[in-house]
Amino acid sequence: MLLPLFKSLHIIGFVAWFAGMFYLVRMFVYHVEALDKPQPEGDILSRQFNLMQWRVYKIICNPAMIITWLCGLFMLYIYGVGWLETNWWMQAKLVLLILLSAYHLYCRNLIIKLEKGEVPFNSFQFRLLNEVPTLFLVAIVLLAVYRNAFNVWYTLAGILSFGLMMFTFAKIYKKRREG
Repeated sequence: MLLPLFKSLHIIGFVAWFAGMFYLVRMFVYHVEALDKPQPEGDILSRQFNLMQWRVYKIICNPAMIITWLCGLFMLYIYGVGWLETNWWMQAKLVLLILLSAYHLYCRNLIIKLEKGEVPFNSFQFRLLNEVPTLFLVAIVLLAVYRNAFNVWYTLAGILSFGLMMFTFAKIYKKRREG
């Protein structure tokens, strides 16, 4: 009876987590663009974006990440260590989740830098950074759905190709915006 509850909360948690991460990094794009605005408009927008970024990070991203991790770990506990040892896809998913959590923490550092007026990336680079969660999402969902039924190397090649395609579309979009 607990497994469906944890699974439901886990899905709700990761949907909210990804939604927050997508929105957060998109705000970084707009924040950097706001810094190029004339004063006082640039300062006003920058303060507003910083406030919004902290709210999304603390109110959406952090709780959603915690719910995702806790419910996922409870499900692993229910399945048992033996199940984890025999399912390589779950081990790969855990590695991806650790990397996604590192990305999550990295975004916190970016909020702090932007708050100080430091601009670590230009708006195009932030647009590319905004696609990182998409790659995590695709990889994690494929692992969860196909589990042990697919070839790791083909899947990795497919995800890398998808990332290259997203980069190419971003470059095309940049040229259209500037053109």
